[in-house]
Amino acid sequence: MTFDFVIFFLYIFIFIFEFNKFIFFLAILTFNKDNPEGYGRIVRGTRNQVNAIIEEKDANKEQKQIKEVNSGILAIKSNLMKELLPKVKNKNASKEYYLTDIVELAKEAGIKVWPFLLNDADEALGANTPLELQELERACQRQGAKKLINSGVRLADINRIDVRGSLKAGKETFLDVNNVFEGKVKIGKRSSVGPNCFISNSVIGDNVTIEANTVIEDSIVGNHCKLGPFARIRGGTELEGNSELGNFVEANRSKVGRESKAKHLTYLGDSHLGVRVNIGAGTITCNFDGKDKHKTKLEDGAFIGSNTSLVAPVKVGKKSYTGAGSVITKNVPPETLAIGRSKQSNIKRKK
Repeated sequence: MTFDFVIFFLYIFIFIFEFNKFIFFLAILTFNKDNPEGYGRIVRGTRNQVNAIIEEKDANKEQKQIKEVNSGILAIKSNLMKELLPKVKNKNASKEYYLTDIVELAKEAGIKVWPFLLNDADEALGANTPLELQELERACQRQGAKKLINSGVRLADINRIDVRGSLKAGKETFLDVNNVFEGKVKIGKRSSVGPNCFISNSVIGDNVTIEANTVIEDSIVGNHCKLGPFARIRGGTELEGNSELGNFVEANRSKVGRESKAKHLTYLGDSHLGVRVNIGAGTITCNFDGKDKHKTKLEDGAFIGSNTSLVAPVKVGKKSYTGAGSVITKNVPPETLAIGRSKQSNIKRKK
């Protein structure tokens, strides 16, 4: 039985009650719980019929061993309810008026009680404590995880995924453990998300590999891209097909062209990379001058040497190079090697 069935159950009985004035029964939904503490116990009698619902504080030792409990969902005609409610008394340990007492009162009045036992207890769990609220959260996450699996998505562990919004994933996509998906997230076919990733309000293409501990926020990742581990993609960044951003690379408000790569220790802020641009390790775009943000443009085929600082606004032309360790403050023409560093000096150490 599913949550949809519970709703269907209520609609059916409302329909029956509305159009049949001669119905005299009370329907209740029950479920089994391994640890029923805090729930009203379903006490059955001869022919397995429900005789009463006994609350926790009023249950004796034998009744407390009962695993079948009250879901809190019942259906009865209003005219019958009006007859039963005045008979409810507060002769119990809490000195409260229990609505559940109408079950026993209905039996005494000759009104048939129809119990419906749920197959899946998760559908009707309540939350009386913070721990039970956690159990409800896990039940909800498991239900969503089951839908993903049934749609062709592969999960490493059905109990270790958190979807805090909506997640759509294509067939044969693999989701490793401890991933969090927030807002609206869409992942294509045959992609892979490694463990401990956070993805928020983003679109991921087909055949994408996302390594462990990667963060993607408000961005678009094209087909066949590779990200991480420990990458951070944010601020509306867009990666075109076959591009790569590797370990400890951050891209913010940037566009990374097809087959471009920044594989190690790089910051790309307000940047536009053309096709097949290669970014050496330790490169940063210096996009903030203390007052305003500025853009860096790296045209097709540009090769940026390791530990280069690109001081925006700046443009590196097609198929141009920068020497490792350079500080680039001026535009670089196409097919040019730019070196912006002082000449090495070796000074002998004094004894």
